[in-house]
Order: sequence, then C-alpha cells, then structure tokens
Amino acid sequence: AGLDNLDPLFLKLSAAIVATPITSLLNLSLVSSEIPKDWKAAAVIPLFKGGDTLDPNCYRPISILPCLSKVFESLVNKQIIDHFESHRTFSAVQSGFRAGHGCTSATLKVLNDIITAIDKRHYCAAVFIDLAKAFDSVNHHILIGRLNSLGFSNDCLAWFTNYFADRVQCVKSEGLLSGPLAVSMGVPQGSILGPTLFSVYINDVALAAGDSLIHLYADDTILYTSGPSLDTVLTNLQTSFNAIQHSFRGLQLLLNASKTKCMLFNRSLPAPARPTSITTLDGSDLEYVDNYKYLGVWLDCKLSFQ
Repeated sequence: AGLDNLDPLFLKLSAAIVATPITSLLNLSLVSSEIPKDWKAAAVIPLFKGGDTLDPNCYRPISILPCLSKVFESLVNKQIIDHFESHRTFSAVQSGFRAGHGCTSATLKVLNDIITAIDKRHYCAAVFIDLAKAFDSVNHHILIGRLNSLGFSNDCLAWFTNYFADRVQCVKSEGLLSGPLAVSMGVPQGSILGPTLFSVYINDVALAAGDSLIHLYADDTILYTSGPSLDTVLTNLQTSFNAIQHSFRGLQLLLNASKTKCMLFNRSLPAPARPTSITTLDGSDLEYVDNYKYLGVWLDCKLSFQ
C-alpha cells in the first residue's frame, strides 16, 4: 500500500458502498481543476538488487501512489487515449503503451525493414538510442505546451498543471518513513498517466528522422537507414542522428552516450573492419556492436538469431 495505507482489495470489496461518493469526488476534481494533495504523495520502496547494502545504486526504487489517485488516473487516461487514437495523434512509428501495439509488433516492423534492405543487397546501419533517466527528466512546462498544441481546453490544461504541482515522495522501508521530498520534474513514477504523457512528450521526435527510419517504444528508440553505398548510408544516418539529438535536447532529454550503440547489418557485402564512426553532438564516437538486445530480443549483425 501507498501512504494512504489503503489496500486496493478493500476498495474493490466496498465498491457498492463507496462508488457514489468517490464519483462525486472525481467529478469535483475535474470541475475545479484540483487534485487532493494527498493523492500526489508517493511512497518509494527500495528493493535490494544485490551487492553492497550501503550502495544506493544496488536498490531499485518502486513508487506506490495512493489507491484512489490510480483509480482516477485510469479514468482520465482512458479518455485521453481514446481521443488520441480516434484522432490519430500518435505517430505511426510510436508503439509504446498503445492498445494493439507491443514489443513484438515493434520488433517485427523493424526487422522487416532491415531484412528487406538486406534482401536488396543493401547496407543497413542502425543507432540504438539510450536516454538517461528519460521519464524522470520530463519538463512539465514543455509537456503542458504539447498538450496545448494538441487542442486541450484551458480547463484540462489547468487540471494537468495542478496534477504536476506540489508532488512529493517519501522513502518507506522497514517500517520507517522519511520526510517528504519535492518532485518538480518527470512524469510521476508508478502512475497510470505517466506512460501516456511520456508518449505525448516524445511523439514529434519522429519528425526529425529525415531520410532515415525510426521507431519509438517508450524510451527505446532505434534509428536506421539503408542503401547500396555504405558511405552514403552512414552519412545519412549521421545527419538524421544529429537532428534526433537536437530534438531530444529541445525536450531536455539527455543522451546516454555510453549505452547508445551502432550496428551495421550485413550478411555478405564487403565492409571495412572499422566503419566510419557515428558521433554524438558532443563529439563522442559511438561504439559499433555485433549484438544488441532490442525490446527483449537479441539482434546480431547478420540476423542469424543464434
């Protein structure tokens, strides 16, 4: 349970009794564009992953929000998603957190593009982009601006502004509770709305891909291009990668250069042992790899899947 100490099972069992007053409370929140402050307080439970018990990096933080806030968010989230899908708001190359889309369909789409290029005896090069703490880095003002550009009413914008305001989190461990820490950035961890709002936040990044292909799945992005000339392929990929980096920077999302990798897909065409480097805007050369785990599937440069 979160800081409300309310077990979701209790809410489910008492639904017939509490449904009406909860509905009134939710409607009041929408009308007034205000959310109870207690609903914006998260309990963060550190789960030990192994290693040094004194090293904070050896713990995985699990954020738990109050039960009623998640009930409310699920209703708002459904309305938003229904609106976005009916108006085709999401980019066709965005698969994260969408009904009818998933890791499997996203991976198959990318693989089909790459295999088609290889069958044409073309070179295909890709950049697997890793962002540093993407969900925690979302700028609320930029996100509200994105919602505004999508036609959200002033009342809706006021509600979301309040949704992000005055958020706090407390660490809950071994029966002890820390003092509150203000959270001024990012989509709320453990929330229902968070993944959808993140998808909205990065949706237009795909427009910067230029002549390359791109696929977005949450904070996993692959940028790839193909052609008969390896030099041209790598030049085009570098140009697109530069534009994508600028787009992410405009959203205040930072590239994790050490985890962003390149791969040259090739089964039989001649290729140099060390292809031309793809570089970040800061001048760092990306590492070429022969294997990469993309959306849970290990890909290798020859697509042998071995």
